Amino acid sequence: MERYEIGMGDFLKNAGISGLVYLLKIAGAEENVVYGITEDGQKLWLDADFAIQADWTDLYFRACTEYFGPSTAYQGVLDRIESCLKKLETDRWQPEKREKEDLKYINEKLLSNSYQAGYENIKERIEHTEIYIQLKENKLNDRMSKDELQKRLQTLQEFLLQPVCRETFIMKSVVYTYINRFWDGKCFLLRANAKKDMRELFEAEFSEPMRNYWKEEKQKGKDLCIDCAAPMGTKEKVSIAFMKEVADDLTRKKSAFWNCKVDAFLCPVCAYIYALSPLGFRLFANKFVFINDNNSMKQLLDANSKWQKSSVEALREEDEAYQNWFARMMDVVLQEDTKRLKNIQVVARGVMADDTYFLRIISEETLQIVREAAVKKALSQLSAHPYAKIKNEFQNIHEKVVVNLLIRWKQYPLLNEIMKAALENEGLNFYIRCVYEVQLWTNIIQRKNKEGEQRVMDCGIMTMYGENLRRVILAAKGTESVECLRGTIYQMMNALTVKNKNKYMEIVMRLYNAYGARNGKNGTDLLLPNGLVQMLQDSDKFTEYGYAFLMGLYGCYGYVPKKGEQ
Repeated sequence: MERYEIGMGDFLKNAGISGLVYLLKIAGAEENVVYGITEDGQKLWLDADFAIQADWTDLYFRACTEYFGPSTAYQGVLDRIESCLKKLETDRWQPEKREKEDLKYINEKLLSNSYQAGYENIKERIEHTEIYIQLKENKLNDRMSKDELQKRLQTLQEFLLQPVCRETFIMKSVVYTYINRFWDGKCFLLRANAKKDMRELFEAEFSEPMRNYWKEEKQKGKDLCIDCAAPMGTKEKVSIAFMKEVADDLTRKKSAFWNCKVDAFLCPVCAYIYALSPLGFRLFANKFVFINDNNSMKQLLDANSKWQKSSVEALREEDEAYQNWFARMMDVVLQEDTKRLKNIQVVARGVMADDTYFLRIISEETLQIVREAAVKKALSQLSAHPYAKIKNEFQNIHEKVVVNLLIRWKQYPLLNEIMKAALENEGLNFYIRCVYEVQLWTNIIQRKNKEGEQRVMDCGIMTMYGENLRRVILAAKGTESVECLRGTIYQMMNALTVKNKNKYMEIVMRLYNAYGARNGKNGTDLLLPNGLVQMLQDSDKFTEYGYAFLMGLYGCYGYVPKKGEQ
């Protein structure tokens, strides 16, 4: 059986291969018959007969609507129509702020320029076009009678559920929200083609050239594909510049090439694979994530499967805030991939127009940190309550902690920032504990310290001593607020930041001298922790024990926000 083989390349090529496999699975293609992995595990193969006969345009559009559809404005419109109809049918219709916003959303999305252009392309192939025309002439509003509004919403729902409408409107959202974050200036993303049929454009630009390339003899081609090195003719080559952040405008900027001769061209097969790259990324709320594992084709596909645990759980729960959803998903992704991967490249990209690629290598050491039960628990708790208000601004603490892990930065600057803010807001104590826990285990694993459990226990003891001292001080001052300790804690924090052991110890000793005999428990003195001596001898212990002791003074150990608290 003749086969065509596709080898791995850079992260965009690999994302395209992952997208190709997703596309084939959506189409019901039989693995190891229609497609499979070569014996050496480094390439993906396609059955030649299938490859030449397949409708690659239809497969592409089906895959895009299946994967991106639930996250598009089209689905948002249907959800809001359904919500309004339920209220109208059960006499719960009260046109207040939420209902008015729903109607406004339906009008704005369906009458956007891209949706109107899509409608013009398909109006000859769909039924009841008068419904859309009526919407343009008379928008939905809360001043309509219940009967009129209910009838309008029902007919609009039926109109939108027509298969051609569904695909067209979903693809209009996908093209301008997701695909154009990866490539642009070609096919349906060329401004001059905005009002043309998207399927016809994609067929002419990608699908037909790929089929023709497979059919024809290639040995006579004078140029080589920059990715797979396959020969190609002048009319077959595709400039790689259509991919964003990969190459400049090659028709204008030629100085980067030898003798100014541009050779950054793709063969039609690689061009199609690159066009599939958005399908290879997994979408989590407002982030695209791709695990670029080049060890083998199987590992690459397994790491980015849209049927694995993290992708299945990526379905957003009803009324769950997007920031919470993203935090929860990143937590699942990190913990899931640690079971089998090491030294992997993570590529992330936001959905905003000015977002760029975020590429980081996650070392085996970082994955070991995430495997620790205490770190898993801290990340899980932060993912449930990701946002904290610091200096009148909400910050995503979970995302910052995760990014620090990925780029191997210490959590101490973030910890200091939260601690200073916590002096005026005790609700931040929870974040102090979680961030400290992540940093503590990071230190233990980076040192490969066999006495890790002992170190954690010692830090817990230091926290307990700090808590005991805090209780004594507050009792002596006749208050339950840590307000009276603000200046002292601030000085201790500054001493920790610059590793000034003498200053830190001076403050601690002054506190014990002033309050050490006020324990009030059987008249015994408040004892100094043994860890203070170890802090003087070991710089690492000074930092770890110092923050642990401060956590006790804050009284933040064990606090967890209530549901809905941020």
